[in-house]
Formats: sequence, structure tokens, C-alpha cells
Amino acid sequence: MDKQKVDNILKEMTLEEKASLLSGKNFWESQDIERLSVPSIFFADGPHGLRKQMLSADHLGLNESVKATCFPTAATLSCSWNEDLLYSVGECLGREARSLDVGVLLGPGVNVKRNPRCGRNFEYFSEDPYLAGKYASAYIRGVQSQNVSACVKHFAVNSQEKARMVVDSVVDERALREIYLTPFEMAVKEGKVKCVMSSYNRINGTYANENPHTLTDILRKEWGYDGVVVTDWGGNNDRVEALKCGNEIEMPTTGGETNKEVVEAVKSGRIDESVLDDCVRRLLNLVFSLSENQTEDYDKTRHNQVAKEASEESSVLLKNEGVLPLSPNERVCIIGDFASNPRIQGGGSSAVNPTAVSSVLDCVKDYPINFVGYERGFERYGKKKKGLIKKAVKLAQKSDKVLLFIGLDEVTETEGIDRATLSIPKNQIDLLTALSVTGKKIVAVLSCGAPVETAWDDKVQGLLHCYLTGQSGAEATLNILTGKVNPSGKLAETYPFSEQDCPSYNFYLKNDLTAEHRESIYVGYRYYEKSDTPVKYPFGYGLSYTKFSYSDLNVDEKGVSFTLSNVGDVDGKEVCQVYVSKPESKVFRAVKELKGFKKVCLKAGESVKVSIPFDEYTFRVFDVDKNKFVVEDGEYKISVGRCSTDNGLSKNVLISGEKLCPKMGDGEIPNYYLGTVKDVPASEFEKLLGYPLPDGQLKFVKRKRIIVDYNTAIVHLRYAKGFVGRLFSWGIRTAYKVLKGTGKRKTANVILMGPYYMPVRGLSRMTGGMITAKQLDCLIEMFNGKFFKGLKGYIKAGKEAKKLKKQNKTK
Repeated sequence: MDKQKVDNILKEMTLEEKASLLSGKNFWESQDIERLSVPSIFFADGPHGLRKQMLSADHLGLNESVKATCFPTAATLSCSWNEDLLYSVGECLGREARSLDVGVLLGPGVNVKRNPRCGRNFEYFSEDPYLAGKYASAYIRGVQSQNVSACVKHFAVNSQEKARMVVDSVVDERALREIYLTPFEMAVKEGKVKCVMSSYNRINGTYANENPHTLTDILRKEWGYDGVVVTDWGGNNDRVEALKCGNEIEMPTTGGETNKEVVEAVKSGRIDESVLDDCVRRLLNLVFSLSENQTEDYDKTRHNQVAKEASEESSVLLKNEGVLPLSPNERVCIIGDFASNPRIQGGGSSAVNPTAVSSVLDCVKDYPINFVGYERGFERYGKKKKGLIKKAVKLAQKSDKVLLFIGLDEVTETEGIDRATLSIPKNQIDLLTALSVTGKKIVAVLSCGAPVETAWDDKVQGLLHCYLTGQSGAEATLNILTGKVNPSGKLAETYPFSEQDCPSYNFYLKNDLTAEHRESIYVGYRYYEKSDTPVKYPFGYGLSYTKFSYSDLNVDEKGVSFTLSNVGDVDGKEVCQVYVSKPESKVFRAVKELKGFKKVCLKAGESVKVSIPFDEYTFRVFDVDKNKFVVEDGEYKISVGRCSTDNGLSKNVLISGEKLCPKMGDGEIPNYYLGTVKDVPASEFEKLLGYPLPDGQLKFVKRKRIIVDYNTAIVHLRYAKGFVGRLFSWGIRTAYKVLKGTGKRKTANVILMGPYYMPVRGLSRMTGGMITAKQLDCLIEMFNGKFFKGLKGYIKAGKEAKKLKKQNKTK
């Protein structure tokens, strides 16, 4: 972008224009300035497919969007372990965005999967920050190759959906830097992302969109990011403080309400106009870098093919007792609702209106399968229907093999709601139990976007986990089941035996106002291996129809090399994984950490030399005392293998670095050195934090009543002093219960995703200025029991707003 052009425009802009430019024009577009020829940018979801809404735009997915290719979700793609594939998907998304004149694609989501119950995990890549960062960087490069900006989100530590717009993520500095920020760092440094979305939540007491530590000290100064930061929709707390931290754009529009605050802040000296100039300059650079795009159509057939290939590479074979691939001579029946009505994605703002969707039942006729019939088997949303089970058992008895399609429904895995358990519905387990009694061999095909408990898998002889496949998943699944494609996916997250085994189990979703990340760096496999907790399926695990062997490992300070051989009789792909350990360390560490990987395709009987280089992330550890990443001096163990628990080759290497002398050792924080963090006491976590834990519960003043402010969640208005607040909250909660009780589950979920946990300020910020700032203050007075004063002020403020609007229209 021509710097002189930007500077010239900046000189011509009024203070009011600068303020307006840094806020939305409407729900999806940034502001334009016609007299200075500054165009707007169109923002659109989402991570696995374009969701552009034309009319009646909303953030909740209520209204239909333009048709677009629905690719497998991030949780699915992560099992491919293929950066080239992520680039291809990103490239397709960028091309589709450009075809619809979208300037910024709101993805990828790179929040680390702290707990498998998080309702939005299907949108995220992994429990491992390095893997998530590599995927994000490849995806971003693909999107931005089409001169469309990607927008990495949600920055940062957005680990749950419950109270997501008000919750305070309490996390120690080392976990923040090594686990939760690393994927964003890689997206900035390797992906060269042009846009970052700040998250709704607080981080250690300060809202993410106005957090100087994460936005200024780390993102801007340390990482050197010079792109744009946009709020999540309705996620701006204090716009002036946000601008001070370089959070340029507030979305969506507030009808000019917060623009007034910015102008007044400059005039009063609360913020220097030069800060606005820096923000405007960065935004103009983005606007003009995207303004030259020419819209052109995309090849729908090719994109559908990429979606299919992505699903094929990402499906994970978890169990195979000689039942796969299927034989053409076997009589095969298909049972399960998901075979006819497939799960292709999760719910919420990322939901795509696909260009085409096929089901296994639609496609089975095109495959060499001796198909003898289909039965639904179970009611999708968990209702018990014995008649469905009886019909399924009767069909199974006529078959040699059963293909059973089970999983989670689309209203269980959605934005705005965290899952209640890790179980699949009991009616599906009852069906499986009944089918197992027939003695027929069963292949279960699992559809869900996050780990589930699989105690039932002793009743199946084969288990193929397809995650959420995108629109072309049926063909991909059948290609694997019939052996046309050799499965090569590997898990990007650990499958525990039960929810109680998770490191965050005792603290996850337990508080009203805080999310205590007491487990620190011990997320996923880092915890399970350190604490010797057995797991069902380990991180990086996945089977193939062939076998691979590893040999001839060489390690030096630059990287590793080894020989990989396909010792089976089928062509296949293997994911080679490199893990690094520091057995003798002065700081607490995981047993091992993923630091490299490569997917290799080999013909049967073929061998190849594989090289995987080290990088800046391989040996680093965050030194809290020095406030920087360092390399600890000493000997490291380098392991290579097929998953986190199966590292067949290993060698030690000496790496020069710094001697670490942490202020807190195993005497002060013993549980962190031992890895026994599931029950770590508050006093020990406070030592790690360096300050007392904030109160995580609502503060009642008397008789279970609270003082309502801008950041009180709507759901918590049930404890408001004023009856208006209690009535308002009751209406929201009742609407949810009624909708859910009458079977309108998707609409009920929209309430949880939108107003249920929304802070009171959202009544103004998310209504496009329909409720003014003055009216909001009056509402809060009513919520706090000053009904008549608040009502009088509300009516007066409404009349003033109406008069001002009329005057502006006349001008």
C-alpha cells in the first residue's frame, strides 16, 4: 500500500471520521468514507466454509446464508496432519470469499482444547499449541494467497462457552505463553495473518479487547504485528481503552453510540489523537490492500473434490479386528440415523449453507458393497424408541456385517453451549448392546467434533472416527470402508477413558465468573503422561490398512532424519511425529512435547529417508523471572514414532543455552513438578500466579441480590434488586426452556449463544444503537430497583435520540 496515499487521507479526515472508521457500518461491513474514496470491508464467517449473509444479517445463524462449500471442520482437518491440505482448503476458502466480495474471512480458530466438553471445540484444531499453530499458518497462507485476509481468533484463552462474554480466564504466565498464545504467535510470524479477532472473555482480570499485556506488550511489541485487530461481535467493553491497546475495529455497528465516546475522549485528553491515527493507518493499509480484488466465480466441482479429499485424509481408524476393508461378498446392512442424515458440521455462527450434501445411503449403490438394507435404529436426539431397536436387530440378523453410524447430534455440539457430559446418547448405546447380542460383526462409524467416552467399543470389531466431515463426507467414508482409500488420519487430541480423567475436570465450568486454569501447562497428553493417567486413545494415534517401520535415526542440533518403510502390501500414508523431552530440568515440564511432524506417502514395500528440521519452538521454555523465552542448557531426548505413546526411535542431543534458576522450585509448587495438578490447591496456584485468586462467584449484597452493572450477564439478572431485571431474565430463561421442551432445539440454542450469557452492555452494543448509551444507563437503574427514575430517564433519552436522528437526517 502506498504510504503517502494513506498519510494524505489521514490528514484530510476529521476526528469524527476517524472515530467512525474504527467502528462497523452495519452488522458485517466496516465503515466507508465516500468523500475520501475509502471503501468498506465485508467480514464473513467462517472457519470451514463461507457464511455470507446478504439480507437480515445476524451473528447467530438464524437466517440463511449464500450457498458455499462446507469443508470438514477444524477438529476434523487437524487429524490429517497435513499442512499442504490445510493450505489447499484455505486457498479454496479465499477463492470463494473473493467470489462474493468478502475481504476478511473470520477464521481460523486456534484456541487450545483445554477440556473436551467445550462446545466450540469442533472449530478448533488441537490440544497441542504447536500443531494448532502449524495448521493455522498453512490455512492462513492459503486464504491470503487469494488476496483475502484471514482473521485468526479468538485472542485469547477462550476455553469455554459458559459465560464466555463475562468470564475471567485466570491463567499463569507460563501457561499463557507456552500453551494458549503459541498458536497465535505462529499465525502472526509464520502465517503473516493480516487480522486478529480479540475474544469476549477477560484475561487475568482485564477484557481481552483492552488487555495491554496481550495486545500491546506481546502482540504488537514482541511479535511485531502491524495488522488489524477486530473485536468479536459485541465484544467491546470500553472502546477507548481498546483503542489505546490497538484494538482497531469494533463490530458490529453501535449506531454511532461509541463514536461519541471516542470523540469526547480525545477532546478531554483521555486518549491522544495520535493513537487514533495509528489505528486508522493500520486499518487503511488493510482496506486498500483488499480493494483491488476482482470478483470471479470458483470451480464448485474442484472445491467439492478438495472437501472429499480432506475428509479422507482426516478420518481416523481407531480399531480394526480384521473387519475392514469390507469384502464385496459380505452381506452388509447399514444402521443409524447419521447414515441418512449426516453430521457435516457444528452449530452456531460457523454454520455453512452447503452447495451439496450427500449421505452414505445416497452413495452406497455406487460401491462394491452387498447392501441388504437400512434401519434408522435410534431417535437422533436421544429419545428411547424400542421399536427402532427391534427393527435394527431384525435386519442385522439377516446380515454378515453391520455398519453402525453413531455420534452426537448437531444441537449438542454448538457455539454458546458446553457439553454436559462426554457420553453419546444412551439410546445409541442400547442399540449397540442389542446388536452385539446377535453375534454379527459390527463396524461403528463415529460422527462428532470432539472426544467422547468409548467404553462401548468392546462391542465393536471396527471403529472409524470421521469427526465432522463436511459436505462430501459420505463418499470419503465409503472410500475408506471399502479400501479404495487407506485411512491415514491421526488424533490431534487425546481420548480419555472418562471425563473425570481430564486435568481440568475439578475446575472446569465450576465458577460463575472465573475460569481457573489451575492445571497450567498440563493440557491434554502433557498431563496424561506426566501423571501416568491411562487413556483410551492417545494423542497422535491412528491405524492404517498397512504397516510402517522406523529405523536409522540421526539427530543433531539442526533436526532429525530417519528411514521410514512401508512393510505391508498396501500403499499408504504415515504421520511421523517428533517429540522432545528434557529429563533433567530446573523447571517443571511435560514428559515430552510435539515439536515436528511430516506426513509421508509410501507404496507397498517402499522406503524413504525422512528429514524433519528443528525450529525456534523446538527447545524453548518461557522463563517467567526473565519474562522471555529461553533455551535451557543441557541434554535433550529426541523421540520419533507414530503417536505420543509409541516412540520407537530415540536419541539424546546436547543443546547449548542458559542455566535456569527459577525462584519457585518443587518445594514451593510440588504438584506442578509432579504433574499431579487435577487437585492442586488454591494456595499453590496462587503462588504460580503471583497474586490471590479472584472471587469466582456472584457477589450478593443481601437476600441473594446483586448490583447490576454493564458487565452483568443477562442470566444473572435473576438476582437483580429490581423486578424489571428479574422479569427480563425470567423471560429469556423461560423462552429457552419452552423452545427446548417443544423440540425446537436449534432455536433454543440461539438463546444460549446470544442473549443468555450476554453482558447488559450488549443490549446497546448488539442492537445497532436502537438502545442508546443513556437508555442503557436508565435500564440499569431499573434493574437495580430504581424503577420510576429509570423509566422516566429511559423515555426522555429515547425522545432525545429520536430528535437527534431527525436532525441528522435533515442535514
